[in-house]
Amino acid sequence: MRVVKVGTRQSQLALAQTNQIVQLLQEKNPHVSFEIVPFVTKGDRLTHVSLQEIGGKGVFVKEIEAQLLNGTIDLAVHSLKDVPSVLPDACVLGAIPKREDVRDCMLFKDKQMSFDSLPTGARIGTSSLRRQVQLLHKRKDVIIEALRGNIDTRVQKVMAGEYDAIVLAMAGLSRIDTLSLEQLNYELLPVHISIPAVAQGALGLECRKEDAELRQILLTVHDEETARCVDLERYFLSLMNGDCTFPIGAYARLENNVFHFDVMLATEDMETCHQLRYIGQNDKKLAHLAKHDLEQLGCFGMKK
Repeated sequence: MRVVKVGTRQSQLALAQTNQIVQLLQEKNPHVSFEIVPFVTKGDRLTHVSLQEIGGKGVFVKEIEAQLLNGTIDLAVHSLKDVPSVLPDACVLGAIPKREDVRDCMLFKDKQMSFDSLPTGARIGTSSLRRQVQLLHKRKDVIIEALRGNIDTRVQKVMAGEYDAIVLAMAGLSRIDTLSLEQLNYELLPVHISIPAVAQGALGLECRKEDAELRQILLTVHDEETARCVDLERYFLSLMNGDCTFPIGAYARLENNVFHFDVMLATEDMETCHQLRYIGQNDKKLAHLAKHDLEQLGCFGMKK
């Protein structure tokens, strides 16, 4: 029997989503045994330091990726929004399962509160530059404050009144059933208010390129429509020479085999947020058109 060692971060969310993927893989491949191997990464240890200071969300991926390359594990389960657009040559995304809800979710300390009804000077917790610039684009009268820690820690902080509201990915909240708590007051932010991070809501199953047997196993949980959409988003990110530390977002969806593609990027001074929409069948053409338009607008993050 093939034994597949599955690497993941040791956070509650990472373990929850890895267990869900392993269960799905096990159902599709009863002849294979899966063993979860948790790791504590630098990003998990340095919760008091901003992600921008320690290398962006890629720090959650690189250490586990090293274990994959040296053969300690066979498979890594990542939140795909944390994965850089370019993988090591020896690695490949063997599968991208069906995507969860892509939207951002705002949680409030008080009942009956909403984004529109937050008072002037309200403190909103997020460490995402993408969320910060979009929220301030809609509400210049609120204050954005840094927020790190696992999901439970963040939720506890807003419920204790340390923030008036916080913003998290809906996909993560639903994967650990946080929203089943009746005391939470939350609002899903529509895409026109907060365009999601690249590949938000999707998981990436990374393995060694040479492992043909495992790649066949992973295809049993692959969702082609999700993959086509996140491939467009990640291709756009690579064209922009961007990473998770940029105030950048992209969301692609398919309707009758036609892409509807929303992108956002801030200007260099972080004062202006541009949100653009494209519709077409050619994914590469849409990505290049978005890059051209954003460059013309003088947006942030144009690494030469």
